[in-house]
Order: sequence, then structure tokens, then C-alpha cells
Amino acid sequence: MASRGPASGFSNNFLSASFLLPFKVWLVKAIILAAGKGTRMRELTNELPKPMLKVHGKPILEHILEGIAAAGVHEVFIVTGFKAEVIESYFGTGEKWKLKIAYGRQLVQDGTGKAPELAQDFIGSSPFFLSYGDILVRPETYQQMVHRYNEDYFSGVLTVTGSEDVTKGGLVFFDEKFSLKRLVEKPSPAQLDELQRDGWLKSGDTAWYNAGIYIFRPSLFDFTAKLQKSPRGEYELTDAISALVAAHHPIAGMEIAGRWVDVRDPEVLAKLEKEQS
Repeated sequence: MASRGPASGFSNNFLSASFLLPFKVWLVKAIILAAGKGTRMRELTNELPKPMLKVHGKPILEHILEGIAAAGVHEVFIVTGFKAEVIESYFGTGEKWKLKIAYGRQLVQDGTGKAPELAQDFIGSSPFFLSYGDILVRPETYQQMVHRYNEDYFSGVLTVTGSEDVTKGGLVFFDEKFSLKRLVEKPSPAQLDELQRDGWLKSGDTAWYNAGIYIFRPSLFDFTAKLQKSPRGEYELTDAISALVAAHHPIAGMEIAGRWVDVRDPEVLAKLEKEQS
């Protein structure tokens, strides 16, 4: 899975700018990637896929579904894999959440780049949310993403979180309009030195990390279709995003304000359980 990690700067005109466009695009479809076992969860995922681990009495995946439904999504495609039947039996066809839910099983766990293609026919010509199945944010985040998407004629939105620590994971770089310029997935120490020499990383600047929640147009599939396996032996979604940018598809950046949690290990899960719901 691609590294993720904060963004802002649109507070005053963030909501109003979308009304300047000739029309607004509402997102009614979403893909959620929930195929992995979550090996870092150790024995907690012996019988459950990680997205089904509970936070405040609900599976992580249920929190995600409630958030995207509140943003106007009606149809969701969940990519399952490990213990797929647990997810499929719990959520069924989605009536309880006023959603239409479909499923596709990723039989070979070969990365996040090819997994969305299982939903290509389901998506059709609609723009869509794409989220990893273990990311928790405030529900209003999804609505803010739609507003950001409607600020201009973007091909997508990439959410980020910020830190001064440049060693945390994949780095994201933006232009003066906070549109995506470059992604560097899990940079090595040598790559970090090069980024500093070339002026991409500057002392005191915020380092932006991919937060793992996106909006895309169906044009994404033109680029996932051309993916080659990375040195890690996986098809990387971030490689497809980089190819989109190289082909001059504008991708908007958006900082996630407030809570962003990658539920990556038992310690994070335990900390969440101690919070008030």
C-alpha cells in the first residue's frame, strides 16, 4: 500500500470558489480498497480483514461508508480479498446505509494500482471517490473534497497531511495553486538528499504526505492499464497518479483538516478506542 500521511490553505474561499464554475459535479460513486489482511495487526486479523476491526463499536469500513454517504455517494464498489466473505456478509447490498454496494475480489494481492480496475465497469463515466479501507477522517472531509474538486476543471483530488518530518513516507509536492507537481514514494536517504539539493525540500517547509483518499475521473483507468510492477513487485497506484500528472491532467491537492488516522497497527487501534466517540 502506498504511504500516506497532512494540507490546507483554502479556508476563506474554499467553499465559494466552486460556485464560480458553470456547473457543479456531484459525486455519487466510490471505490474502497479493502482486500488486504493487515499483517501489522498481528493476531487481530487472523479471522477478520483489517477494515472490519472495530473503532467505537463499528468496523473501520462502516465509518468510511457513513462519511461518503453523507457527502452524497449512493453507489459503492468494495474491493475485497482476505476474508472477503466477512465484509460481504456484513454490508450485503447496502440497504441499511441507503447505499447500493457491489463487490469485486482481488484474488492476487499485487498492489493498489490494479485493484481499482475491478470497478471500472461499475464506475462507467462518473467521477468517483477512491479510498483505502483503513483511513479514518472526520465525515465532513469527503464533502470538502467535493468542493475542492469543483473549484476548477480538475482530473482529481489528492488529499494530504503535513509534517516537518520528511522521513515518514511518500512525499507530495505542489505548485503555487496547490495542484500536484510530483510524488516521491517512500524516498530513500539518498533521494531525500537529492530533493534537498534540487530545491524540492526546503528547511522549515511543511512536508506533505499522501493521505490515501482521492477523487478521480475515469481517465485514471487509462493509466492503471499501463502500469508496470515497481521494484517492490507491486502495481502502485501512485505510479498511475504520477503518469496522470505527466500527461498534464491537473490534480488538486487538499489538506485534511482535523483528524486523519491510518489504522496501521494495534497501537493505533488501541489509542483510537481510548478516544471518546
